[in-house]
Amino acid sequence: MILRSLCFLLLFWMIGFVWFAVDLPRPAADDVRTDSIVVLTGGPKRIEHALQMLEAKKAGYLLISGVDRDVKPGELAVEYDRPDSLFECCIDLGLQAVDTRSNALETARWTARREDGSLRLVTSDWHMRRAKLELERAVPRDIKIIADAVPSAPSLGTLFKEYNKFLMRRLAAFAGV
Repeated sequence: MILRSLCFLLLFWMIGFVWFAVDLPRPAADDVRTDSIVVLTGGPKRIEHALQMLEAKKAGYLLISGVDRDVKPGELAVEYDRPDSLFECCIDLGLQAVDTRSNALETARWTARREDGSLRLVTSDWHMRRAKLELERAVPRDIKIIADAVPSAPSLGTLFKEYNKFLMRRLAAFAGV
């Protein structure tokens, strides 16, 4: 009986992993507009995509969450070939976050100060499910979160680790942790 239960759990885990790896989240529709954008640092093309959405007026403000404390707005403006004025008017750097959970908490504080009703979340496709889960837990339920995944080509190892992190956070959320 115990062996059957373990086999069932393993089968359930394997089916879930296949779903997780094959059906990665996609970019948001082009016509979607939100009050603000938040981009989580840590992967290629994330910040560039968020800047493009800001410039396309898909939102009025941008939070770059998880920025190293030594990075200055002017340095990012140079790195991403954008005018300093864009960073001065419309972009805040989040310097507190060090992981996905603290990204969500940092974003929740920023969103509350701004009194946003909707938020575009930008991160890599393989990271989106867990990032959105953390953000949904951190912000009030009435804030609409639009997932805008940046397509990537994650390795099997990256997908394996992220799937297990996602499962653990789901279980923790279910347990109220």
